[in-house]
Amino acid sequence: MKKSLKIATIGGGSSYTPELIEGFISRYDELPISELWLVDVEEGREKLEIVGALAKRMVEKAGVPIQIHLTMDRERALKDADFVTTQFRVGRLEARMLDESIPLKYDVIGQETNGPGGLFKGLRTIPVILDICRDIERLCPDAWLVNFTNPAGMVTEAVLRYSNITKVVGLCNGPIGIEKGIAKELGVDTSRIYVEFAGLNHMVFAKNIYLDGQNVTPTVMEKMTKKRRRHLPKKYRRRRLGPAIFKYARHGPNRLFTLLLPNFHHARRTKSRRCQRRNPSRSRETRRD
Repeated sequence: MKKSLKIATIGGGSSYTPELIEGFISRYDELPISELWLVDVEEGREKLEIVGALAKRMVEKAGVPIQIHLTMDRERALKDADFVTTQFRVGRLEARMLDESIPLKYDVIGQETNGPGGLFKGLRTIPVILDICRDIERLCPDAWLVNFTNPAGMVTEAVLRYSNITKVVGLCNGPIGIEKGIAKELGVDTSRIYVEFAGLNHMVFAKNIYLDGQNVTPTVMEKMTKKRRRHLPKKYRRRRLGPAIFKYARHGPNRLFTLLLPNFHHARRTKSRRCQRRNPSRSRETRRD
């Protein structure tokens, strides 16, 4: 690896940037960054300045020689970069509100990576990421593209299919957050937890959970179902979801992260039969538009 690296972060004013900086600081010996360029659009200038100032203070306090640059000039930031990270939001939070509220109106989970909301966001985001890719091909063709922009699956697939960039990975920190949450519930260090995941992005299924090699899935299900249930919107509490674990992102109560699969379908069928016996004329909830 080169002795010094240049990284360009598209969407540098994002609230996720400090987490990124924290990772760069903790891994500086492995990833010797000399230049970090935080890029944003004019509408995000104020946020970029606020987040950028925090990033500079973090680097200064850590004592690592990373030069942080704030810019609206994407081409300048990308020139000769070794890595490019993307974490932007087309349409800003106003568009996100629509992505999540419109599906909920029709009794569908409102989410930025799955379902109608994910499709809405993907349709807005893919043209922008492909435009960025054309700049990368021209200004830093050997760079790795690390995409955090949601819907991460759709966006990363679009890059692989419709650009000439092959050095690209799509990342989501959902599984890491889930592991940390489970470890906290059990009162143990995260290193002792192993979770078998299936799924993608914000629709992740935890099939089994192990503590020191022992399967503790039923224990975790019981503990977390009771605790998380109170965070569910009321309209979902009556759903026949069985003994499932729900984890919601800090951005809103309707982002369903985790469902534990074991016994899920059996519990759902059993609960459904009980509901129908109590009220035979009402086999499902009345929809409210």
